[in-house]
Amino acid sequence: MREEDSSIGFPEGRAGLTSRWGLRGVIAVLLVVAAGTIWFTNAWLTARFSETTRVRTELRSALYTGNLLSELQRTSVVPLLLARDPALISALSGNDFSGTSARLISAQKEIAAASIKLLDASGRVVGSTDRNLIGTNYVQEPFFVEALRSRDTVFTVSPSPQGAYEFTYSRTVMSDGRTLGVVVVGADLTRLVRSWAGISDAIAVTDSEGQIILSTEPRWRGLTLPEALAVRSAPSAIARAFQVTADWAATPADAYVQGRAVMQSETRIPFRGWKMIAFTTYESVRERVNAVLAMVIMGFAILLAAVFYLLSRRARVESAAWMRESADLRALNLRLTREIAERERMQKELRVAEQTVQQSSKLAALGEMSAGVSHELNQPLAAMKTYLAGARLLLQRGRAEEALSSFQRIDDLVERMGAITRQLKSYARKGGEAFEPVDLRAALSSALVMMEPQLRSRTIRLQRNIPRYPVMVYCDRIRLEQIIINLLRNAVDAIKGLRDPAIEITVSAGSHAFLSVRDNGPGVSDLENLFEPFFTTKKPGEGTGLGLAISSGIAADFGGRLTAHNASDEGGRGAVFELELPLHDPGHKAGTRLAAE
Repeated sequence: MREEDSSIGFPEGRAGLTSRWGLRGVIAVLLVVAAGTIWFTNAWLTARFSETTRVRTELRSALYTGNLLSELQRTSVVPLLLARDPALISALSGNDFSGTSARLISAQKEIAAASIKLLDASGRVVGSTDRNLIGTNYVQEPFFVEALRSRDTVFTVSPSPQGAYEFTYSRTVMSDGRTLGVVVVGADLTRLVRSWAGISDAIAVTDSEGQIILSTEPRWRGLTLPEALAVRSAPSAIARAFQVTADWAATPADAYVQGRAVMQSETRIPFRGWKMIAFTTYESVRERVNAVLAMVIMGFAILLAAVFYLLSRRARVESAAWMRESADLRALNLRLTREIAERERMQKELRVAEQTVQQSSKLAALGEMSAGVSHELNQPLAAMKTYLAGARLLLQRGRAEEALSSFQRIDDLVERMGAITRQLKSYARKGGEAFEPVDLRAALSSALVMMEPQLRSRTIRLQRNIPRYPVMVYCDRIRLEQIIINLLRNAVDAIKGLRDPAIEITVSAGSHAFLSVRDNGPGVSDLENLFEPFFTTKKPGEGTGLGLAISSGIAADFGGRLTAHNASDEGGRGAVFELELPLHDPGHKAGTRLAAE
């Protein structure tokens, strides 16, 4: 009987030992799978959430850029309005400045500008929203000197006594061709910086030379970006080792700001070569990754708890301990779930707010461009109407081939209208411009084809003086043709009603490329306001006063300028408009011989 018992008990002992080793093997495999899963989840989620944070930072930078440009554009109009204020002109003419400061303070409250100063011709402050500045002389300041050199509104950036920068628009006050003084309006960009500081970790705006002019970190102003980042050193090796050990989601940092690892993103501001650099910490990425990892670890913990429960079911005390641990983990799971839900709700509200503000900024910009685009579309629409009428007559007379030529021109006009609307979409997206080398002669030919119906509708003597060699400029061809068409249309309107109407077009090249359009009309009566928006000498309903203003702005974007004078100054009659653009190849030497057509 003893032998039987021992023979029966031995296999049971081996089976129990095999079962225990099998369970231990399962636990080991489960631990390896858990470690691999956690490592992969950490790496994947870190990359995913880091990219999401970077995209959100870029969207926020685009919103900040739009707000900055909107503030600058809004302030740039104020000097033009104040320079034409009769009260200010009267005060400068009569040297009576008793009510000037009160009027400037009232204007400041209406437009929310940082400051407004009125300077006389000697550079002395005669009126200011800050009465302590009255009597101060700014004769050597850039905003005074550059305003006297130009009749247009000028923008300057100058350091302030408080260590920051002042952003000002200035313009001369003219009366009867005489310079009376200069009005200076400061843009309130510090308000934007304060709003950035409440949302973003760190924001810096640099000028074209790389110098920081705006920043949520006051110590950075006036420094370059490398100098600003070196103001405070990175954490020591020991501190960084503790940080990496405590946080699995640590990623290679782009830079360090106040000892914290941050990611850096750069956004180009389409204004004088400015750039916006945003710094965002990795804290949000770490929190989100650690929250998910906690859930994964909790799941594996529950699974391990179940396995351990099978191993320790004979010990009620141990089993109760594992159950309590499982209950704690479930409570942690619920708490983490609530926190994640709350974070997701707040992030959704933030995204909705950002989209609302961005859409409002786009609608405001599109509203400002609607008048200009309608003015540019009226020209091809009028030409299409003329070509359709001609094609109808040709079809009635059985001249189908000539009618097809008219339809081809209509198709070209439709392409041009599509290009204009694409420009509007590009402006709404803050995209780039299609700059390319353009032959000025080819642009002129395209513009003449566009204006052919208006030129043929009347007997107009058209003379073209065009060189035999290419005159290459670097610009957007569609916008260059818009300038030429506006000049031709103004010339056609100027010679309306004359017995012998004539237009002379000359293309030449020297140090720059030149295109002049001369007519034999009555000339221009007000050359000073000719390029101002909504200024027109035409009857109501015949013009919007935007053509020359838009053309002047396009020429400035190309690095050139558009000027006008009366031919009476040269012993002739009519008006002369001259477009000056930089040559694409500065080493190209133009010949002197012209071919008259």
